[in-house]
Amino acid sequence: MSTPAWDKAAPWVVGGISVACVIAAWEIAGVAELPVTTVLPPPSQFMAMVIESDFRIGLGSQSATLLESLSSTFGRVFAGMLLAFVAAIITGAAISLSRFTTWCVSPFLYLLAPIAPIAWIPTAIVVFGINNATAIFIVFMGVYFILTIGTLAEIRRVPAEYGIVAGNLGASRWQQWLFVVMPAILPGVFTLLRTNFIAAWMAVLVAEMVGLRDGLGAIIMMGRNLFNNELIMFGMLVIGVSGFVVDRSLALIGNRILWWRV
Repeated sequence: MSTPAWDKAAPWVVGGISVACVIAAWEIAGVAELPVTTVLPPPSQFMAMVIESDFRIGLGSQSATLLESLSSTFGRVFAGMLLAFVAAIITGAAISLSRFTTWCVSPFLYLLAPIAPIAWIPTAIVVFGINNATAIFIVFMGVYFILTIGTLAEIRRVPAEYGIVAGNLGASRWQQWLFVVMPAILPGVFTLLRTNFIAAWMAVLVAEMVGLRDGLGAIIMMGRNLFNNELIMFGMLVIGVSGFVVDRSLALIGNRILWWRV
């Protein structure tokens, strides 16, 4: 019979073993010099290259450390997600509290939502230039509409009885929204934000690939321009590990902060 401790550890143990098996097979393929390893060099090769360069990526004065690349990408993606989260909550509040706002905003919301964030890149470059603001804007556009539509759906799920009871106790419409609706929808909106982190992550990487000189996306483009498959694989590894760590961190934050959710 399994124990609670094993039930918690089992996914990590089994997952770790499966990853280790894949890496071992990858390394064996590299030792055997199979053709596929010329395109997909094993970790021992691309990690050795990065260690030899003292974890600096780039050429000459334009090189940056791995920590600088990570901080640049994280700063952009979190700034865009935070702006999108706040804007989605404000938009949801405005639409739910005013019919006129609903009539004015809803057409634009549902017309612009299907546009992929990548399609906004040329416009963002013209408006902001090639800098951090462009990447943050792309992340914002990739998350805002989904979060707003999700926020409206969460608001519609709040039982009407909650508002009736709050109104009977003397709460105004704004007080009902702040102290009744907001706590009710935050867990769902935060979960939606977490699930859309992957979309934000891809958006910022694409934005970094189109001209920015730092960040994880720039590492991939540099490897491509130099025909350096080892650098490309290293960039992909860092992107995957970083995304996994952030996703787990968001899950932990949600469990700690949004303690009242069921």
